Amino acid sequence: QVQLVESGGGSVQAGGSLRLSCTASGYTSSRDCMGWFRQSPGKEREGVAHIYPYGGATYYSASVKGRFTISQDNAKNTMYLNMNSLKPEDTAMYYCAAGGRLSGSGGCTGYGYWGQGTQVTVSS
Repeated sequence: QVQLVESGGGSVQAGGSLRLSCTASGYTSSRDCMGWFRQSPGKEREGVAHIYPYGGATYYSASVKGRFTISQDNAKNTMYLNMNSLKPEDTAMYYCAAGGRLSGSGGCTGYGYWGQGTQVTVSS
């Protein structure tokens, strides 16, 4: 049984930093994409960062590029999202996802496994 558990969310002032973690059990990600998504009330879910199969390239949405960094530690079965220069518009529930496949338009799609989410709140 695949389980993804996020942690590290919280409240921070604008300009601050947070690091989210996603620990996977029952799953090995080397052949699939893993990624981070976010969703705030009234908005569609947004894929903000993806890491490609075999620990390769990364892909970021325009809204976070240059501020967020996705990485993974295969030995710990954990994926991270380092978030710097946070803005109030980054406020959302953040979800990690696994089992995605490469998308022809960049990033990854078709994720089959999702965590329960961790809340990030950025105040101005």
